[in-house]
Amino acid sequence: MPLYLHLDESDLLRCRFALSPLGETQAAVRVLAQPERHGYHLPWLRLIRDAAAGLDLRPLWLLMARHGHNPDFISPPPPGPVTTFEEEIAGVRSIDPELARKDLMLSLAERPEALHSPAGQAMLADPARTVRELADLLEQAWRVLIEPHWPRLRALLEADIAYHSRRLASVGFERLLGELSPRLKWSESTLTVVVGTRGRHTRVLGGQGLVLIPSVFSWPDPASGFEPPWQPAVIYPARGIGGLWTEPADRTPQALARLLGRARADVLCALDEPAGTSALAHRLGLALSSVSEHLSVLRAAGLLTSRRYGHQVLYERTPLGIALAVPEHRPQE
Repeated sequence: MPLYLHLDESDLLRCRFALSPLGETQAAVRVLAQPERHGYHLPWLRLIRDAAAGLDLRPLWLLMARHGHNPDFISPPPPGPVTTFEEEIAGVRSIDPELARKDLMLSLAERPEALHSPAGQAMLADPARTVRELADLLEQAWRVLIEPHWPRLRALLEADIAYHSRRLASVGFERLLGELSPRLKWSESTLTVVVGTRGRHTRVLGGQGLVLIPSVFSWPDPASGFEPPWQPAVIYPARGIGGLWTEPADRTPQALARLLGRARADVLCALDEPAGTSALAHRLGLALSSVSEHLSVLRAAGLLTSRRYGHQVLYERTPLGIALAVPEHRPQE
């Protein structure tokens, strides 16, 4: 059923993109509940299979209805564009227990078997303990499921935000929403999000603005429904998931490697999308200091440009860098 978000002019001025390591952790836990529905992530599922076997994720799964309300407090919208997991989980631990209890009740009430189960009743009886235990479990899930792969995931999410920020400047908000997901529709100052919830839900943003959060593990559908006091947000599937877990082929031409040096040419050719130093180092298997030096030289030579996004500096190719690195722009060797 649809969710209707009514935005006024002040809301449009406060729309922003953000990354959420905690949101990705929760989404990954959901994937593990139904791995057969997520073929794109089979390589990741194989990588984490043994480590994940040591996690008891049942308390989180109890709250993750496929259709219905999921507690907002265990993965609220991030307060900033590049919030760390440590900052987000600290926010979870500081939640008012009574607010958490109301949120838990909304989730459990939609499934009587969960509400009346011993685990569900224990959660409601002592919400302060429940908050601590769920935060501890989310932190364990982060360490096992996401943190070892975060440089790769973050690179894709940052590239998605960079791409859609450019599209926003080019085509405007209405068209951008349709490109984020076909389940997002804009008409007469109202964003309609087709989500897997029961009933019809409406929220007037009232100047709070909207957070747009790309997600690797939420594919293929968007998600929303954050209730007060949290800022309204829409989670949408990030671009490029199909090739996320594949190892990049060597696309660095020999002539370019001879001109620039193999490592420096590899850095230039790896920047199909804007990326930061740590993501490139992880992708190419190089030391951070080496990648940083190569980026500085390439930028000084006019092959790259850089811009700051939160705490990150993202690099992307200039037209000259594209001409050297992209096959259709290169002369034949």
